[in-house]
Amino acid sequence: QLVESGGGLVQVGGSLRLSCEASEFKFSQYTMNWYRQPPGKGRELVASISSRFTTKYADSVKCRFAISRDNAKNTTYLPMDNLKPEDTAVYYCALESECSTYHFWGQGTQVTVSS
Repeated sequence: QLVESGGGLVQVGGSLRLSCEASEFKFSQYTMNWYRQPPGKGRELVASISSRFTTKYADSVKCRFAISRDNAKNTTYLPMDNLKPEDTAVYYCALESECSTYHFWGQGTQVTVSS
């Protein structure tokens, strides 16, 4: 199970921190991803962090978002700064196996940035 939290309504330039807590997984062995799906658009990868803490970001969020993980808490975080209206989306946490094609998705959390 993956449970996201931390979404909400924020004004342009504001900040939020998303969290995703995993249970029933050997969390430390998986890559953790954050995806988002804006209204009427497809899902896109925003940020990922591997089991070795290698991070990747979409160009649109570089230097504004910073993915991290705490293996002791089975949790990954996505602090988001300087939010823009185009960041409005449902944000999904996803667990990805580094040894197979296995993926597991959370239910998503809404982030709305008002101008």
